[in-house]
Amino acid sequence: MSKPTDLQHDLERSLPAIASISTSFSQSQGFSPYCYFSPEKRKAISDVRRTFCLFVTFDLLFISLLWIIELNTKDGIQKNLENEIIKYNFKTSFFDIFVLAFFRFFVLLLAYAIVKLRHWWVIAVTTLVSSAFLIVKVILSELLTKGAFGYLLPIVSFVIAWLETWFLDFKVLTQEAEEERWYLAAQAAASRGPLLYPRALSEGQFYSPPESFAGSDNESDEEGAGRKALTAQEKEYVRQGKDAMEVVDQILAQEENWKFEKNNDFGDVVYTFEIPFHGKTFILKAFLQCSAETVYQEVILQPEKMILWNRTVAACQILQRVEDNTIISYDVAAGAAGGVVSPRDFVNVRRIERRRDRYISSGMSTTHSLKPPLSKYVRGENGPGGFIVLKCPSNPRVCTFIWILNTDLKGRLPRYLIHQSLAATMFEFAFHLRQRVSELSGKP
Repeated sequence: MSKPTDLQHDLERSLPAIASISTSFSQSQGFSPYCYFSPEKRKAISDVRRTFCLFVTFDLLFISLLWIIELNTKDGIQKNLENEIIKYNFKTSFFDIFVLAFFRFFVLLLAYAIVKLRHWWVIAVTTLVSSAFLIVKVILSELLTKGAFGYLLPIVSFVIAWLETWFLDFKVLTQEAEEERWYLAAQAAASRGPLLYPRALSEGQFYSPPESFAGSDNESDEEGAGRKALTAQEKEYVRQGKDAMEVVDQILAQEENWKFEKNNDFGDVVYTFEIPFHGKTFILKAFLQCSAETVYQEVILQPEKMILWNRTVAACQILQRVEDNTIISYDVAAGAAGGVVSPRDFVNVRRIERRRDRYISSGMSTTHSLKPPLSKYVRGENGPGGFIVLKCPSNPRVCTFIWILNTDLKGRLPRYLIHQSLAATMFEFAFHLRQRVSELSGKP
């Protein structure tokens, strides 16, 4: 069995992860004890597994009902029971179809409700046995001469057996595996200290970059006292971060040219904007009832902690802190479009700036020796984008949150499906962020 750290690195979920912008976070702040229990300990049986067990029970009851209706014909139930059970004949009796339903009921509930197996092999056996038996019975029996029930019982039994297989494989096991991966990622994020930092941070403190001013480029170029000299590769990372920041500033300056796409009941709006050489960019704008500093801490300074409250993000790992304003991160994002959009991973360079009226985290895709492309993932590519938190000069208790997203998911996905998924994911992110802010505001 894989170790939790291996599982966390192998997370497979989907849509672009843009939220990897910071250093470590304090293990003592903001964690719900509920997140520290594994899915098995939180509930004796998951909701989706319980629904599957109810469906298996429905299978037995429905087949039983149809069989009883078939028995209650002109000769009466008692005589028909005697003919079908005591004088059983493979070619004319429906009793074996009822026994087959009871076989599925007993084996599946034993395996998935009592033993709580998390593998598909048991239902594969029951479905194989059911399918083979029903096909042979239809070919060799004389049931089709008995009217409607001669057709109905075998067809219903066959269809329900396959529906049970589909439900377990595509719903139960998939959702429980997703919850397990989320739990392991949360545990890893909660227990892990700073990753690959050149120097340690004091316990309980968040790294916060120095305040920056628009147009100032000398904060990283000049090597002050105590700063190590940057390598050529690190200087390239710094340049990429500045390039992304420049594009983000240009997008923000052209808000009147943003094209409206969608909005929701919370007042969140998704716009699009065409960037030369990068193509269509999605922009989420949301008004939040909290201070800008709260969003800055939760979204920009604590990306590893974000997986605890935001299921659109599956994992985040800080690969390297290049200098005060620049980091390299590895991101895995959560699934979308009902699993149609498969998992993507991203390696991003991020530049963080604190300004008088806003906080900005800009970034774009890059490469890093610690995270080469893996065969199990489709490596996505992010164009210039990031998070912006605008302060409200008249009310410090509210702010405006903007997410600029330019991504290429690669793979063979229809463009319209990608665009629908991106807008939906942005709205979902805003929903989770509001929930998180509400939880924090409710704390004593």
